Amino acid sequence: MTAEIIDIRTDRNDALDQACAVLSRGFPVAIPTETVYGLAADATNPSAITRIYETKGRPRFNPLICHMADVAMAERYASFDPISRRLAEAFWPGPLTLILPLIPKSGIHPLATAGLDTVGIRLPFGFAADLIRSFGKPLAAPSANTSGKVSPTSAGHVAGDLGSKLKLILDGGASSVGVESTIIRVEGETVRLLRPGGVAAEEIEALIGRAVVRPEGPAAIIEAPGMLASHYAPSAAVRLNATHVAPGEALIRLGSDPIEGIEQAKAVFDLSPSGDLAEAAANLFDYLKKADAVGATRIAVTAIPDTGLGEAINDRLVRAAAPRE
Repeated sequence: MTAEIIDIRTDRNDALDQACAVLSRGFPVAIPTETVYGLAADATNPSAITRIYETKGRPRFNPLICHMADVAMAERYASFDPISRRLAEAFWPGPLTLILPLIPKSGIHPLATAGLDTVGIRLPFGFAADLIRSFGKPLAAPSANTSGKVSPTSAGHVAGDLGSKLKLILDGGASSVGVESTIIRVEGETVRLLRPGGVAAEEIEALIGRAVVRPEGPAAIIEAPGMLASHYAPSAAVRLNATHVAPGEALIRLGSDPIEGIEQAKAVFDLSPSGDLAEAAANLFDYLKKADAVGATRIAVTAIPDTGLGEAINDRLVRAAAPRE
């Protein structure tokens, strides 16, 4: 089987029709979102969810984010506390996932939530929201890549990794944000950051007028996607905070400061010559894939400021560089 690829920019109605047909048969479809490409399937259908896990090779204790068309749909499946509602009003649709209590008998299958009594919910922009609205049910949609590997930000990335396992890939061009959503859980008056992502934690803090609690050390319980210690990893090893390049290494840099040994790099990729963190986030996964493809013994990455979207970039890089199991 080789996946059919439909460009939604030229065949939007056909893409919606074919995607709904595949989803209705219980199979996943690769879809473009503003964060990364998602592997979407019916969040209420256990066979469809099982196919997500099997296609990705994803451990089933790792819950899936459920994507909704609008707040009204989200309210049919989960309950909102006042802080979560403020966050939804400010940042939806967009790259923010809220961990919310499931409404009893909501219809979202326990396989999607890894048996938890909470569910991660996000409202995507554009085509993905239109697809969910047309399908009429929420879509569980982790990133459309082999579990633990670099997330895809283009249809080509998906085709190169999972193309032989899928029936349909929808091509919407490059993902504009380029890193996964920020994941937030509100517990009483405490707001916890489970995963940094496309909405900077500082923006959330400014809205709610309180500090967001960051995790301390590795997670004891997997409450949301992206919490595994080793994740987002290319085949080559990754070396962080590099100030020089060793022979045979590829270099990923931010900005144009001089780097010792850059002339002996296998290849050089600049996330943003001007140091713009939004541009860097959009390029991160694509450049990790390109650096991996040149056959480097290792990928050296220069230091990234840990502010704004830099927090999400560093989170992905730390997990990419973690020891492999």
